[in-house]
Amino acid sequence: MLLLIDVGNTNTVFALYRERKQLGQWRLSTNRERTAEEYGALLIQLIQIAGFDHRQVAAVIISSVVPPALQPLRWMSEGFFGCKAFVTGEDLEHGIVNKLNNPREAGSDRLVNAVAAVRRYEPPLIIVDFGTATTFDVVDDEGAFIGGVIAPGINLSIEALHRAAAKLPRIAIEPPANAIGRSTEGAMQSGIFWGYVGMIEGLIARIEAEYGATMTVIATGGLAPLFARQCACLKHVDKDLTMAGLLEIYLMNRERIHAGEENGDASPKRTPA
Repeated sequence: MLLLIDVGNTNTVFALYRERKQLGQWRLSTNRERTAEEYGALLIQLIQIAGFDHRQVAAVIISSVVPPALQPLRWMSEGFFGCKAFVTGEDLEHGIVNKLNNPREAGSDRLVNAVAAVRRYEPPLIIVDFGTATTFDVVDDEGAFIGGVIAPGINLSIEALHRAAAKLPRIAIEPPANAIGRSTEGAMQSGIFWGYVGMIEGLIARIEAEYGATMTVIATGGLAPLFARQCACLKHVDKDLTMAGLLEIYLMNRERIHAGEENGDASPKRTPA
C-alpha cells in the first residue's frame, strides 16, 4: 500500500492507496510541535480502525508547506512504517514545467494540484483551491505552471473580522438569501460569502482576459462544492486533487522509490504478521 501525506497550514491529510484505489483518508490538525510518536500512534490507530495493516505500507510520499512538520513525519515513516518518506520538491521532482520568475517560490501544494489537473483536464487551466489561503493557479496550454493569485482564505477573513471588531460575532459560511443584510450577522454573511463570490468571478475573468483564452476552471478544497453552486465559472469540483497529484508523482517515480529501498537507501521493510 501507499501512504500519501499533504501537510497544509491548517490540516494535514493522510490517504491510503492500493494502486489507484483510495482505501481511506484521515485529517489531523497541523501541529508544528507534534512528534513522530504522536503521528505514528494516531495514524496507525486510524488505519487499523479502517481494517488495514499499517505494516503493508510500502512507500510514503509527502507534500508540505510547513517545513517544521517534515522531520517528524520522516521519522514516523521510518520508525512506524519501515520505509523512507519521499518529499516532493526535495526528494522527488513535481514533474511539471514551472515558469515562475523564481521557481522555488511555488508552494508544493500548488504544483501538486497542477500535476493532477493537467492529467485530468484539458489545458489551459485555472485551479481554485479553497484552503488556508484561496489560490488561483494557472496552467498554460502546454501544461506548464505559469503563476497565479494568492488571496486570504475565507476562514482567515472571518477570524480577522471577528478579532478586529469587538462587536462582530463569528459567523457560519453560508449563502445569505439577500445581499442587503437586515442584521449584523446577515450583513457579515453577505460581505463574506457574496464578497468571495465576486472575488472568484472577477479574478477568473481577469485571468482569462490577460491570458487571452477561455480556460477550464477546477475548484478544490473543502469549500469548493459550496462556492461551485453559486459560481457558474467553477466548472469542475475535484476535492481530492492534491492526493491525485501526489499519486501521479509516486507513479512517475515508483521504480526509483522501490529501487532505493532494495539498495538500502531506506529503512528495511517490516514483514507483515
